Amino acid sequence: MLLDGGGTRRFVTPLAPPGVYAPQEDTELLAGVLSDEPVPPGADVLDVGTGSGALAVEAARRGFRVTAVDVSRRAVCAARLNALRAGVSVRVRRGNLFAPVRGESFDLILANPPYVPAPGGSLPRGAARAWDAGGDGRLVLDRICREAPALLRPGGVLLLVQSALSDPELTVGGLRAAGTKAAVVRRRRIAFGPVVRGRERWLRERGLLSTTDDKEELVVIRAELPV
Repeated sequence: MLLDGGGTRRFVTPLAPPGVYAPQEDTELLAGVLSDEPVPPGADVLDVGTGSGALAVEAARRGFRVTAVDVSRRAVCAARLNALRAGVSVRVRRGNLFAPVRGESFDLILANPPYVPAPGGSLPRGAARAWDAGGDGRLVLDRICREAPALLRPGGVLLLVQSALSDPELTVGGLRAAGTKAAVVRRRRIAFGPVVRGRERWLRERGLLSTTDDKEELVVIRAELPV
């Protein structure tokens, strides 16, 4: 997030090669919440599921010590390249969710995980791993609710973005059950993207979209581990 000539915050889009999730409105929404979070310089930040590294780079620009993790080799390469282009230091690791940082702890965790409900019972493959998340959209969200709080330091914060299609209240409840103070802190309604448009009929049949819904709601959830 940079300032333009008028002092308005502006999200800078990094490079996203084929097969890597290109930053979209969910990334920008989470970056805006990150810019408002009162985290002291030098804090340790984890960006899990970093994709192109967009959020990791934004955090590094604020003077944080940033670790970025992704299961995709292409995403790991893209995040490293974008950090280099931005002139910031980001430690990038490849692995499944929190596996590469077991035993570590963080002041802030950022998560823009796969959250789109998908038909069929098979695990997503290829680029679809960046957005498809099982029949209810919670394949990764539930793991984050269970595992992320254990990596937070006292007073540490998790910022997570997801769609209303994948039940934000379940996320809030899961994070509270794990010992954090959690709530939805920001919402935005957006036009259907290509993934949701491509399965709009299925989502309506499942009752995840009503017959009158013409936009998708994104939410950011903030969870803080008490001191």
